[in-house]
Amino acid sequence: MTISELLTALALPENARVDKRIPKKLLLDSGVPTSADKRLIHDGIAEMSWLAALKPSNIGVAEVRGGEHDYIEIAVVSAQFNQSARGTRLIELFHRAIPYPLVLLSAQEGAVTLSLAHKRASKAESEQVVLDGELTTAVFDPGAITESEKAFLISLSLSSQPSANLFTLYRGWMDKASALSAARITGKFSVGDTCREDARRSALAEYYNLQVEISALRGQVEKETQLNHRVDMNLKIQRMEVRVGQVKDLL
Repeated sequence: MTISELLTALALPENARVDKRIPKKLLLDSGVPTSADKRLIHDGIAEMSWLAALKPSNIGVAEVRGGEHDYIEIAVVSAQFNQSARGTRLIELFHRAIPYPLVLLSAQEGAVTLSLAHKRASKAESEQVVLDGELTTAVFDPGAITESEKAFLISLSLSSQPSANLFTLYRGWMDKASALSAARITGKFSVGDTCREDARRSALAEYYNLQVEISALRGQVEKETQLNHRVDMNLKIQRMEVRVGQVKDLL
């Protein structure tokens, strides 16, 4: 998988394309919180480009204004990260720095990531936008793509997304990415309605949290010397594994 292949799957109209290099100064001047983040931007980004700007005038989808979410444009950006960079942190910095809802296509060591995050008006600072919820990502490892990934790529085309307004359009892409995360657990890619996708996102969060907790408990069991404590922890792991099965049924 490459950034170019992901961009092709989005099927964006030519009149929405920008294709301009982005200077690092854009990120550095956009509220980067720490000196460590500034160094990360300087040293970790090989190149970045503004690929497209999706607006009502070039895709025929209405903007959203006057509420918590003002979506007047969707930015599509690509970035190449250096091998030793903290890619996860750089992705977050991109989403925090660009005030529009962002479709970020990033690559590092052969892996390609599609990331999205809703934005909302800041309640603390006027005329500022902040992330609204967690990042939604789809990561593609080098090599052949799976059947679920193929179905995901087919589902990405702009014409296949909800088109009531830019917010629902952007959410459509987020739903597809969540569906792919679920498919990597269940083996089947499918996309449901809004309520279904909200429930799936909650189930995915619980699934991943359970996996982390189970892994941590297993590590504790290996170190525990008292038999009764080991028994208690193993019973807890068993209960959590039962819950994992229940959560998988919700995906």
